[in-house]
Amino acid sequence: MTTKLGKELYIQDYLINRETDLGAFYMACIQEDPGDGSLVGKCLYELAKAKGMTVLAKETGLIRQCLYKPLRPDGRLTFETIFRISRALQVKPPIATK
Repeated sequence: MTTKLGKELYIQDYLINRETDLGAFYMACIQEDPGDGSLVGKCLYELAKAKGMTVLAKETGLIRQCLYKPLRPDGRLTFETIFRISRALQVKPPIATK
């Protein structure tokens, strides 16, 4: 199964077992994001679903509703949520270096 996230960005189910590919995919989404965080949110949502929301909730210390709500297309991601999810997925959160 493949889910299209943006221009030419795809996530495939087999990526879930490869942290290096997850990180590369996540960084590609960050770089291609139009500036409103929508692509980053879609990416995190797909990665979270693939890992399992229940497992992710335990690892982040958040309840499942606190994961689903900000990851919806109209949801509002906070830095705290992004960092918690990124840490649980073992991918680097987006940080400006300039």
